[in-house]
Amino acid sequence: MCVHMFMLFHFFTCLSSHSCHSEETSALLHFKTELITDTAFYEYDRDYADLCPHVYPKMSTWGNGTNCCSWMGVTCHSLSGHVIGLDLSCSGVVGNIHPNSTLFHLIHLQTLSLAYNYIYGDVPFQISHLYKLQSLDLSWNHELEWKESTWKRMLQNATALSEIVLDKTDMTLIGPTPNPFSLIANLSSTLVTLSLDDTSINGYVTSDMLCLPNLQYLSLSSPPGVGHEGIQIHVLNLNCTTSLRFLDLSRCYFQGPIPSSFSNLTYLTSLNLVESNLNGSIPSSLSNLQHLTHLDLSGNRLKGSIPSSFSNLHHLTYLDLSSNRLGGQIPNVFDRLTNLQTLFLQSNYFGRKLPPSLFTLTQLSVLDCSYNKIVGPLPDKAAFSNLTQLILNDNLLNGTIPWWVLSFKSLRYLDLSDNRFTGHINEIKSYSLEYLDLCNNELHGNIPESIFDLVNLTDLCLLSHSSWSGTLHFPLFSKLQKLVHLSLSGCNSLLLNSETSVNYTFSNLRTLKLLSNNIIGHSTFYGVFPQIEYLELSNNKLDGKVPKWIQDMDSLLHLNLSHNSFTSIGQFPWHRLEFLDLSFNSMVDDISSFFCNEINLRNINLSHNNFTGTFPQCLLNISLPLALDIQMNKLHGTLPDTFNHLVLVTLNLNGNQFEGLLPKSLPNCTELVDLNLGNNQFEDTFPNWLQNLLNLKILVLRGNKLHGPIAELKSEKMFSSLIIFDISSNNFSGSLPKSYIKNFQAMKIPGDKEHSWSYYIQTGAGISGEGRIQPEYHDSITATIKGTNTPYAKIPRVLAMIDLSENKFEGEIPDVFGELQALISLNLSHNSLIGPIPRSLGNLTNLESLDLSSNMLDGNIPAELTNLNFLEVLNLSQNQLVGPIPRGKQFDTFSNNSYVGNLGLCGLPLSIQCNNNVPLKQYPSSEAEDKFGFGWKPVAIGYACGMVLGIGLGFCVFSIGKPQWLVIMFGGKRIKRRSRGNRRARTT
Repeated sequence: MCVHMFMLFHFFTCLSSHSCHSEETSALLHFKTELITDTAFYEYDRDYADLCPHVYPKMSTWGNGTNCCSWMGVTCHSLSGHVIGLDLSCSGVVGNIHPNSTLFHLIHLQTLSLAYNYIYGDVPFQISHLYKLQSLDLSWNHELEWKESTWKRMLQNATALSEIVLDKTDMTLIGPTPNPFSLIANLSSTLVTLSLDDTSINGYVTSDMLCLPNLQYLSLSSPPGVGHEGIQIHVLNLNCTTSLRFLDLSRCYFQGPIPSSFSNLTYLTSLNLVESNLNGSIPSSLSNLQHLTHLDLSGNRLKGSIPSSFSNLHHLTYLDLSSNRLGGQIPNVFDRLTNLQTLFLQSNYFGRKLPPSLFTLTQLSVLDCSYNKIVGPLPDKAAFSNLTQLILNDNLLNGTIPWWVLSFKSLRYLDLSDNRFTGHINEIKSYSLEYLDLCNNELHGNIPESIFDLVNLTDLCLLSHSSWSGTLHFPLFSKLQKLVHLSLSGCNSLLLNSETSVNYTFSNLRTLKLLSNNIIGHSTFYGVFPQIEYLELSNNKLDGKVPKWIQDMDSLLHLNLSHNSFTSIGQFPWHRLEFLDLSFNSMVDDISSFFCNEINLRNINLSHNNFTGTFPQCLLNISLPLALDIQMNKLHGTLPDTFNHLVLVTLNLNGNQFEGLLPKSLPNCTELVDLNLGNNQFEDTFPNWLQNLLNLKILVLRGNKLHGPIAELKSEKMFSSLIIFDISSNNFSGSLPKSYIKNFQAMKIPGDKEHSWSYYIQTGAGISGEGRIQPEYHDSITATIKGTNTPYAKIPRVLAMIDLSENKFEGEIPDVFGELQALISLNLSHNSLIGPIPRSLGNLTNLESLDLSSNMLDGNIPAELTNLNFLEVLNLSQNQLVGPIPRGKQFDTFSNNSYVGNLGLCGLPLSIQCNNNVPLKQYPSSEAEDKFGFGWKPVAIGYACGMVLGIGLGFCVFSIGKPQWLVIMFGGKRIKRRSRGNRRARTT
């Protein structure tokens, strides 16, 4: 009996599981008509392609007359037959879900996934009708928008939700008031997964909002660039959420160090706190998380060292501590992290040698320690049997490159560039290599023949500070048919032409850089580079006209022929060209109509030539962002005042013969970063109308005929981005522009002197397009620093400087200079400044050069200046300073020349000893010293002798009258008889 009842129950169960309610079938079929299916966008978006490796239009299986429970993506209840699950992820669903959609008639739905599609428009509030929902996944529908009322209503009605995944939907309209996270507390007993990555939701998280005892997966990462504008973390305590397995709060805005409560999440397997504004040190208590397999703390402000207790994280497979401020020795703990597969330590301040245990990791696949200060040679052996990427560039590594580095069969990416490696390159046995960069080392000898067996190479860079020996036949590189980027330098015997008549081509090559290879004359390469986009032949011995084979390259986007001896560009046919660098040649062409047909140019460097003519009017018609450097030529005339539509980023006209007024239309170029009009003949007042160029970092007006006072304007944003302000060698007068100096906000934040990855200013517009190399366009400048004119081919971001010298400024030096803590150089010399040196200058702890010479400054040299530990050049000469020279630190290194012309100064390095009994007010001024040529001691002695002599003479006069001989001795004249004329004149 029981057996029969069981069989009967099983029969009805199976029957019901295969039946579908007619109204739900109708609702699904109608929902299908509301949308369209198009899978094409998966082919163009790499992210979608990675997330959806298997794309299928599931709704294509839906049809009349069939059981909806058998349709792809539809799940029915095994007993009731109601539709309880709908999964249309990765189905190419496109369209807008309307408020009256029949989707919301499926009130028995427990799971709904429409992820990885292209659904747009507002999420209808009718989604709250699905009150039985336990899992909701609408992620990766970029243009799907949430309203605050919809979010609130859904969380109030769907109280059974255990999984909410809304990544990459638009929640901008939600929050910050009322707080969008406050309603999540309604789900405290059910919520297991909450993922709101890259939603731009606004609000803050406090401990009570995340007191969710069953929560296992929490991801609230903000999109890149949002930071504090997105989710803010206030007093986060996760003690009541100890069941967490996955926690991602990347790009949320923390206020302080890593919360100590994280160490209580002992079940945690993944912790991501990328770019979350964290500071302080890494707490050693994180080693309590012994189940961790993934730890990412990159992009914060963490400092100190890596805790040695990390050796307890035995299950760790992924560790990323990159882009922080960590330093010291990398701890020797890796012999216990035997499961580690990926290690990112780049862009920190790690020094000393790499720890030996690091090279014992047999499972390690990716190692990146680039952009640090790691020293010493690499070890003689390593156990990296699975290594695919080894990235150690931009360090201080030395010695030879060990044999094992080029022997791993699985190695695909190797970057050892910008180190100090020496010696020869060993034979290469890593035949899987796709990327090989050994540039900017001190390698020499022959380039190994085995390099031409690396048939998978797409990127090869062999730029060398030294010279490669032997003869290198350039056509051999054509064996590497997958090459996309090729860079060679230092080959003094590089033979460009083939020894035979056999033709060769680089069919996939887009980038070719042949620098400093002693190339002479004009080799012919017709048809050799059919797809070349980036060509650089700088620092060779090419001359005459630019060869025709270069002129005929229709595919060129970037051309760099700088530092040669070309005299003429010839024709200018490159209609696709975006970047042109002909600097440091001998070009004598007329520049006036040079660019009239080239509308795609975005970066133009014609500096240091002999171009003639006036400013090229054709440039004013270019609508793309433009960086223009035509400094140090023979251009003349006035500038047009029609900079209305030109999207200028850089304008460098330094060292020409331009004259007239400064164009008042320049403020229309709102993207301007670098404006250098120095060393011309402009005659005007200070261009205060430039103050609202919010992106302006460099303003150079030196060496012109500019005049008059600089108006004290008040604006919070004026010149706020400036890091270089040079108006020297003009005729400006009046007080120093205090209001401007007060607003130099960018000079108040010290830059990062260590990390070369962010070291130089680049204003040039990059070449767009997948797989293209970004052009290395750098602004240049010649600055007077440390008393000499220093040319900078690249402008360091830390080169914060002010030069107001050789003008007619007067008055006192304002204290606000002391707020500009990023300053490297300050020059106020050769003006008429008075008063004391401000003590606040002692706050400029990054200052390397200070020149206050040739003014009328008085008082003591502030002892606070001894705090300037980086000060290399100090010039206080030709002032009226008095008292002892401060001692200690850098001040002990300065010579007499720093103080000459201040008669009241004493102490080392001067030979004049300080006399503590003589009041400072008795020291004479430097004017008397300049006039008579002797110091205060002879004056004092003469004064005392004169007093004795004067008393004696006075007594003599008082006793015997005014002797005629005494009058004559001290400049008097004999009394002569007046003429008649004089007598008559006196009586009239």
